[in-house]
Amino acid sequence: MGAQAFVDAKSKGKLSADARQNGYVRCVVDSVTRQLPAGWQAQWDVAVFVDSSPNAFALPGGKVGVNTGIFTVAKNQDQLAAVIAHEIGHVVSRHHDERITRQITAQTGLSIAGALLGSRYGEGAANATNQFGGAAVQGLFLLPGSRTQETEADVVGQQLMAQAGFDPQQAVNLWQNMIAASSSGSRPPQWLSTHPDPQSRIQELRARAGGLMPAYQQARAAGRTPKCG
Repeated sequence: MGAQAFVDAKSKGKLSADARQNGYVRCVVDSVTRQLPAGWQAQWDVAVFVDSSPNAFALPGGKVGVNTGIFTVAKNQDQLAAVIAHEIGHVVSRHHDERITRQITAQTGLSIAGALLGSRYGEGAANATNQFGGAAVQGLFLLPGSRTQETEADVVGQQLMAQAGFDPQQAVNLWQNMIAASSSGSRPPQWLSTHPDPQSRIQELRARAGGLMPAYQQARAAGRTPKCG
């Protein structure tokens, strides 16, 4: 289902042909995903969309999409890693499963949700994809997360970026940039709609960053020093 949603997104969006942008995002994604547990480390597919909205997403099946607008708030590789690691955190925490199950249960009853859960990504998932269509599946995957899911993705993502050799303190700077972009009158990042108190989120990220500095320093000492751009 994640693969189908990714195909649908690429068929409808304009893909960047900028080799520098694609290489930059690929470098960050590869650096982060190398820190995932075994079974999650197969090469992830990456797409960069020409879209001014500062947004990114990750999907089950190893898919990452990044809008060019994200570069207006993610000012360096560490801040971009904070975005990407957060989105990958949703995938490895299986938040998409939870969102789809909740939505399908609400819309169509327990039988379809049960079929999905029973076969995970097997025949039941394929049937659901055929029934709802690629666009509908994509919409379900990209539903906003709950506050609990967002916090969990923050925790997992900040750990991943530190282990990959990206400065976990830059997650704080990223969110400060996002808030500034929102208050400037431009189109606010979609991320801001999924958490009721961005300032509280910044405080939590800052508090965790201190505890993650040893992991970051160990990663750098071990040679994990990304040079993505």
